[in-house]
Amino acid sequence: MPDLLVEHHGVHVLVCDADGASIGSVQDALDHLVGAAYEGAELVAVPAGRFDDSFYDLSSGLAGEILQKFANYRLRLAVVGDISHHLLASAALPDLVREGNRGRDIWFVTDIDELTARLGKTTP
Repeated sequence: MPDLLVEHHGVHVLVCDADGASIGSVQDALDHLVGAAYEGAELVAVPAGRFDDSFYDLSSGLAGEILQKFANYRLRLAVVGDISHHLLASAALPDLVREGNRGRDIWFVTDIDELTARLGKTTP
């Protein structure tokens, strides 16, 4: 399935294909995700498996750099899928997930249905 631009509760979401290119660097994120802003997306939903393991190892700095690029381009990010094994392996990642999910710019959700429900709660 190719990446698909859809609308959920008035928000244009680019739902990325699970079989798309791996995101292992900031340049990968720019090449494969941030271009969504030019397609009209406000939020990019990326399957958790698309991110290299270094994204979930916060000491690598990759997550911070990618999240900063999303902020610079005024894009929201949803990491979609099970990241429980990464959460168990990290002391800092659970804090990022908890803080991200409190806001509106980065969310970690289990599936697209959860993302859709969250978008429904945040729209006027």
